[in-house]
Amino acid sequence: MAAFPHSPNLTFRRLRGQHSAAEFAAMVRRSAREIGETVSCDARYIGRVESGEIRCPNYAYERVFLHMFPGRSLADLGFHPREAVRGRLAQQRTPHTHKESDVQRRAFMAGGSATVAAATFGLTLLGDTRRTPPSRAGEAEAAAVEDAVRQIRLLDDRHGADALYRRAAEPLRAAYALLDAGATRQSTEDRLHAGAGELALSVGWLAHDSGRFDDARSHYAEALATARVSGDAGLEAHAFSNIAFLARDTGRPRESVRAAQAGRRAARSLGSPRLLSLLALREAGGWAGLADRRSCEDALNRAHTEFARGTAEADPEWMSFFGEAELESLESHCWGTLGEHARAARHARRAADLQDPHFARNVALYTAELAGDLARAGAPDEAAWAGGRVLDLLADVQSTRIRSLLSGTATALVPHQRSPRVAAFLQRHAMA
Repeated sequence: MAAFPHSPNLTFRRLRGQHSAAEFAAMVRRSAREIGETVSCDARYIGRVESGEIRCPNYAYERVFLHMFPGRSLADLGFHPREAVRGRLAQQRTPHTHKESDVQRRAFMAGGSATVAAATFGLTLLGDTRRTPPSRAGEAEAAAVEDAVRQIRLLDDRHGADALYRRAAEPLRAAYALLDAGATRQSTEDRLHAGAGELALSVGWLAHDSGRFDDARSHYAEALATARVSGDAGLEAHAFSNIAFLARDTGRPRESVRAAQAGRRAARSLGSPRLLSLLALREAGGWAGLADRRSCEDALNRAHTEFARGTAEADPEWMSFFGEAELESLESHCWGTLGEHARAARHARRAADLQDPHFARNVALYTAELAGDLARAGAPDEAAWAGGRVLDLLADVQSTRIRSLLSGTATALVPHQRSPRVAAFLQRHAMA
């Protein structure tokens, strides 16, 4: 069967109209939520569709696109027939894939710990040790690594890191085994390097968020080495961003500053103001830890300036979490570290109010930060209310970081336990 040429999808580009790729990606995510789907769509994905790299979307994206453009088929949107793109082998696997997607969707709707167990089922497809690895990796293997990265991020957004970390280690080992095996062409090897590095960062983040800091440091270092070997400036900037974040969280503020600055140097040529904004916020957090208020404020000003420049085609896919809510949260942490808890609480409240409910973990995180800031700012009843909201969210989110923040809030509220609202929160927290 003859393969279709790699040609741009001009039809899909026309449907985007005057929207930027990032704006259109946001529309895709909103449409997905309307029908109960979860997709990690960003400007890079839209670019891959329009360039013709993605000739037929997966089933989740198919449902979203058909919902967005009712009455049209995939062909009407400029896509190729699935059977022509995936070939006979894909036709044999399609029923299983579709069934797996349905299992994951039902599991998400059911909630509870079984949700994570069922939803991570797909991660085993890449890391199935019973399969014989190919002698040379091709496009299918590179795509599998990239899909594993997206799936981990989606699951983390919905459920937090604790239950995912162990399940994600096997796909990571498989990705590096593919990298060691080599690829059929240079473009595929470049994708494997980028995918394996991003997967290392995703698994490292799961370790980071679940309190396994030594594991996180190891994974981040592995990703940085992969970036350096492959000359991938985007991956290097991402690795330094995570290293700076980990250093901040583990009491090494000077290392946090230096890592953020190294990330900024790597990111200068990438054309992404939002990435530079995030790295400035990472640097600000380090300066706050060093009690250097002036340098912290300078970094915060740079972060706001870069953020105001808006989204760009070059914004990395992994930065889909970084919007105004995350900016407010990271600034809140700076002011809290500097001892200005009332000011920190104002930013934390804005972060919680602005956060898209789809990012359940971040809603819980920002609300937990708000509770802690309120407790230290002399507003115990408000802090107890926010803490109770976090306990509600922790029914579906598993994050050691968030539980640790909430424990700190509970400790800060003990002197105020004569308040009925505070007492109720403390009792509920102790039971949880």
